[in-house]
This record gives sequence, C-alpha cells and structure tokens, in this order.
Amino acid sequence: MESVRAIDGWPVENAAVAVVSASGDLLGAAGPQEREFKLASVTKLLTAYATLVAVEEGAVEWDQPAGPEGSTVRHLIAHVSGLAFDEHKVMAQPGTRRMYSNTGFEVLADTVHEASGIPFAEYLTEAVLAPLGMESSRLAGTAGAGAVSTCADLARFAAELQSPTLVAPSTVEEATSVAFPGLSGVLPGYGYQKNNDWGLGCEIRDHKSPHWTGKNSSPATFGHFGQSGTFLWVDPAAGVACVALADRAFGQWAIDTWPDFTDAVLAEL
Repeated sequence: MESVRAIDGWPVENAAVAVVSASGDLLGAAGPQEREFKLASVTKLLTAYATLVAVEEGAVEWDQPAGPEGSTVRHLIAHVSGLAFDEHKVMAQPGTRRMYSNTGFEVLADTVHEASGIPFAEYLTEAVLAPLGMESSRLAGTAGAGAVSTCADLARFAAELQSPTLVAPSTVEEATSVAFPGLSGVLPGYGYQKNNDWGLGCEIRDHKSPHWTGKNSSPATFGHFGQSGTFLWVDPAAGVACVALADRAFGQWAIDTWPDFTDAVLAEL
C-alpha cells in the first residue's frame, strides 16, 4: 500500500504503521515495526480485552459491583462509572454521563486482580499478550495508559480484534457495540460530543465530529487513540484495521494528519 508511506511526512522523529485485513493478512506497513513505543491510552484496548477473557473465564461478571456505589464492571469499562478523569473522585451518578476515566480503568484492573488472584500486568500477559505472540509488549505502568508495544505486536492484536481466537466472536461483538447509548460527554482532544458512544473499552466512531478517524470511516469503526501519538482503529465495514505509533505527543499535528491518512488507507482497499 502506497498510502502508508505518508508517515514519512509526519512531523515526528519515529513512526510505524501497519494495515491488517480481517483475515489477518498484512496489507501494508512502514516504519520500524519492532521499535517499542509507549501506547498511552491505546493501552485501554489491551486492558479491555483481558477483561473480556476474565468475563468468559467467570472470574468477573459484567454486572457485579465495582467502583463507586451503584457502579459495576460494565460501568467502569464503558466510562460511565462517574469517576473523575485522573483521581478517585465521584463526579456523577453511574450510568448518567460518559466521563472518560483513567481512574476507572485502574479500578477495573484492580477488580480483575482481586477476582483472579493474579496481578493485572501478569493476567494481561497470560490472557492476551502471550497467546497472541506479542512478545515485545508489556504493561509497564497503569492499566489505562501504561503499556509499551511495537507495531508488529499490535498488528497481531488488530487481527485478533477482527477474527477473535481468545474469546467468542459474540463477546467482541458486544464489546464493540454501544454500551449505555445516548450519553453525551467529552472525547479527549476533540471536545463535547452529543452522543459520545463507547463500547466495552473501545471508542465507537458513530457520527462524531470532529474525530481522529477519517471522514470516510464507517460509523461502526472502533478503537482508541493515545496521547503519546498512537492509534488503533478497526473498520468492520471495510474489513481492515490500522495501527499507527509515533513518538510525539498528540496535538495539532495528529489532528491534521490522522484523518487524511485514514481516508487514504481506506481509498486504497
């Protein structure tokens, strides 16, 4: 794919991208595929997937209490627990507002740890990273923003998101459908959204504007971006996923380049 070469013009020191089909084929790649990058909030996709495994294993249940009073595992993973962005402070009643919360993901990981008896970083490795052969990936910090990985490893994860092997396809379908629909909230970096749709750990594009994916991305597109200059999206309508990692913090450069890059990738399919 010629479109992936656009990263050569990004105002960053290092960047790597990969485009993966629903069947797991690598359609295009550019940049250092084995270089480690900090994922920032793309970490949440990995944490969420480990939680899916924990639910299927019976370690936790979606509707079990977790977090503030009235909150459940489902509330935490869908950013509707009412917890503040980066502190253990309740800002709203559970289920009433979409409040993006790193703290909520820390509580989510603690819940899985307590239920399984396994430290969450170890659980993530055993449940997701090792089975997918993501040998260069690890949770080096918080469950909401502390993972380190490579483009090659995340390409494997992007294939898993499209054709699940670690959990049932129906589980991924539920996770990538809107949870607690109709809630408004702020999409970090892009402002207030009337319908700030989210699944179980992944953001869902729907008709948000502005947005970090492309103008031609389908409403069903899901994924996450990170403040470290990273993103991973899956467009089920196009049957493709894309990983992009960079070593420059998210800012206007990303707002300017990512949507056009995504549209160029989709146009080349």
